[in-house]
Amino acid sequence: MKNFADVLSNYLQHVRCFQAAAAMAIFFSAQVYAQETGETGPASLLLHAARVFDGNEMRSGLSVLVKDGRIARIGPRHSFKTGEASADIDLGEATLLPGFIELHAHLAFQKVPADIVLKHGVTTLRDVGGPVHPPYGGEGSLRVLTSGRIITAPHGYPIVTMGALDLAIPVASEAEAREAVRHLVGEGAVIIKIALEPGSEAGAPWSSHHDHTHHDAAHTAPADSHHHAHAASHDQSAWPMLPESIVKAVVDEAHRHQRKVSAHVAEPSGVQVALNAGVDEWAHMPCNPIPEPLLKQARAQNVTIIGTLDTLSKCGGIAHNTTTWAELGGELLYGTEIAHPDIPWGIDAQELMYLMHLGKMTLPDALGAATAKAGRYLGIPLLGTIQPGAPADLIAIRGNPEQQLKRLEYPDLVISGGQVVVNHFGSLQ
Repeated sequence: MKNFADVLSNYLQHVRCFQAAAAMAIFFSAQVYAQETGETGPASLLLHAARVFDGNEMRSGLSVLVKDGRIARIGPRHSFKTGEASADIDLGEATLLPGFIELHAHLAFQKVPADIVLKHGVTTLRDVGGPVHPPYGGEGSLRVLTSGRIITAPHGYPIVTMGALDLAIPVASEAEAREAVRHLVGEGAVIIKIALEPGSEAGAPWSSHHDHTHHDAAHTAPADSHHHAHAASHDQSAWPMLPESIVKAVVDEAHRHQRKVSAHVAEPSGVQVALNAGVDEWAHMPCNPIPEPLLKQARAQNVTIIGTLDTLSKCGGIAHNTTTWAELGGELLYGTEIAHPDIPWGIDAQELMYLMHLGKMTLPDALGAATAKAGRYLGIPLLGTIQPGAPADLIAIRGNPEQQLKRLEYPDLVISGGQVVVNHFGSLQ
């Protein structure tokens, strides 16, 4: 097996190639957008809509003025003067919203086209598990932030299923773990992702091939069983996991560099390690039932969970974990794992429905988990909102999402940083 220095050297070579390709992709995609919409991006734009969801609440009869790629003003239509903007769109009986923020995707690794994701309503995406690069986009292209490769145990997940190239960094010591974090941060990672995955969870897409005896045992063990919490780690067929000492080193080094740590966890033993080490985020709602004391501990430690409820809807513990987490008042944000089979390459209305049904959210709450709350969580001022100073990342649909939620997957207007990407409302005038 190559040593760590060789792995990093090969990885840097891949990163340089990716950055060059990304730069070309941004250049060409901007031209494609202009050709498709026929728009070159007006200096200012005035939008009128029957409803405006500002990231927190639904409001009626407002107009939004966009200038220089940002929201300049929001107010009643009569408060704007004729000619105040160089272009004007009357959306009529439509709903204007911030572009969605996808917090868990595998865009680059699975080669999902960024332009398709943008055209389907996601204007900002966090790519967790794949090539690392500084944040880019947001002015007519998809805004992309990355975690870089997943830090994991040698021969652990996802190496055991998909290999390490462009996806994982195996570490076997605290020193290697700290060096991996420093490297990722230096290359532009906005968050550090780790894997604490022994495998075997029934219904999880990454476990479908795994040992069936272990698979069934994990599915049938009771949620409050202490044996279940550690069964995976004692099963000889379990995938290797990072020990707590190395996870603590990852968390400590990430926090030194003002980065949070997101853990792929799916069952109680990985959850327990993540909690003991002070991990900030769970990349998924866990697949197997998690004992309530562990969920209470997570809530007390202010852990944030990214839902991916649609992706993991076949898991036996999703309903229990999500409803319990909601009852505890835990933070649950929108994320769908774009690139997984059966998940739309854009907004996922089914994920919003799960947030409302299992997460006990109202529609504005669920929309907020994909917009304003997500923007605050990323630490990008005003992202995911419609208010003065916010980036002009906007979508619009005909009608009211309360009655036609599915329409969100096919927006009639998409604007990125003030640049019109999709416009089915007619010519600008």
